Amino acid sequence: MHIDAICETNGKGWLIWAAQCPGAFARGATENEALAKLPGDVRRFLRWAGEPAGDITVTPGAPIESGLHTEDADSDLLLEADCAPMTEADYAAAKLLVLKSARDFCTLFESIPNPDISPRAPRTSFYGPVPRTPREMYDHTNSTTAYYMAAFGIPFENMPDLYANRLQALAEIEEREELLTGKVCTAPDGERWTLRKLLRRFLWHDRIHARAMWRTAAPLWGSAVADPFGFR
Repeated sequence: MHIDAICETNGKGWLIWAAQCPGAFARGATENEALAKLPGDVRRFLRWAGEPAGDITVTPGAPIESGLHTEDADSDLLLEADCAPMTEADYAAAKLLVLKSARDFCTLFESIPNPDISPRAPRTSFYGPVPRTPREMYDHTNSTTAYYMAAFGIPFENMPDLYANRLQALAEIEEREELLTGKVCTAPDGERWTLRKLLRRFLWHDRIHARAMWRTAAPLWGSAVADPFGFR
């Protein structure tokens, strides 16, 4: 499988996106470090999605300069691939993955014997205190849904259950068939969004925090902690 890598940096850290595999990504202090990690994350993502990986080659594009905190995984890129129209079949396939991701996120969280403890030291990032406990990670991941919906002009009140919240968000999106055309919407903060970007961000944001959740809980409870994303 060939991957075009979109390389984003602010000079302090790198985010690398896999154009042909929305949801797969890598981070690193340097471009080479992040690029070296990308094939492994693509393989993990494809295994999780139930697809064959095979050999993976990566072609990096020219670095994209960002004014955001890429070292803390802050990104507002609208990729070229995000702007392609979607058929109803395209959307249906992507929806299955986005719902599987939400369901697996809940499975991981619910397997943790005590989601309110963490060995992680307190840390702050561009958006404030970084979630330390699995419950904080769950709540943070779920809370972004209303933010995403606002980008499309959709008033939305988050529900506490992440899977139910995801279902409701997609139901609201599906009322706007024009989004299948690749229509670009501008959020109140100026960030540009499309339907493909929304689906990519659901997958990416789930995975980045699911990985942190698993790494927080697995050393404490071992195999009792579910690993539906295949991080082990």
